[in-house]
Amino acid sequence: MRRRLITTWALCACLTACDSPPAREDQPSSATFTTSQDGLAATVVAMTARLAAEPADSDAAVRLADTWLRQARVRNRGSLAMQAETVLDRVIAAHPSDYLARRMRATVYLAQHRFSEAILEAERCRALRAYDPVIDGILGDAHLELGDRERAYDAFDRMLAQRPDATSYARASYARELQGDISGALMLMQMADSATSAHDVESQAWHAAQLGHLHFTARDLAAATREFTRADVLFPGHPFAVIGLARLDLAAQRPADALARLKPALDSAPTSDHFQLAGDAYAQLGQQEDARRHHALAAGGNR
Repeated sequence: MRRRLITTWALCACLTACDSPPAREDQPSSATFTTSQDGLAATVVAMTARLAAEPADSDAAVRLADTWLRQARVRNRGSLAMQAETVLDRVIAAHPSDYLARRMRATVYLAQHRFSEAILEAERCRALRAYDPVIDGILGDAHLELGDRERAYDAFDRMLAQRPDATSYARASYARELQGDISGALMLMQMADSATSAHDVESQAWHAAQLGHLHFTARDLAAATREFTRADVLFPGHPFAVIGLARLDLAAQRPADALARLKPALDSAPTSDHFQLAGDAYAQLGQQEDARRHHALAAGGNR
């Protein structure tokens, strides 16, 4: 799970907030958009209506793509990234130099694990606008996924130097974690958490889950419990909160509690992490056939 926690998703909060065009007079400002479950659904309705009236509306397409990426994260629905690509392609076909649409499309490519294409699109953006730290974040994510840590870390350093904010702190945190510096990673993720907008509850939950993961890695289970619980309160059912709390259940030898916590996701849109943890829970219960079945599903990545 961890590699996908940072890549792509840390950008979502920034892409619609950084350098966005002002809202139209007949539309609410970006500050009125919230990222609760209901808020995300309302944004989809509002932006879809705008695009139905004006298919090349760049601001609406970028906001809708951002929202669909968030929903893909919390619902495990990869098809939403493809829908995001479609609305952005339409805008770019009409306006090839639309910077914000191209930047969001690079992020969509990351979500689809099309890392080389993400790099190419990010470089096209750089040709349009030379200095944008968000582009360094995209490039860093893609290089990291392609195994080039040196180029990734350099990109993250540039991003942090140009604009220290939640997204750059989160990337710097992950770089520290990969280098074994958990205390440094915790400090930077706490800074990212503090810098997150109060309107953006989904990102708040995401950052709380990252803190929970780091505390769990440091074996501070009380702090991990606090942060994963906070994530679940901020955004009930957030998958990273559920997975973290299930890990804590297993660490405390509470396999039945872990299975009960995982059941909604297992019945709807499970990931390999849900299957792996369910297999671990069944193993703790001594139900080896169920354990093997769920571990096999985890290894196969599907049901």
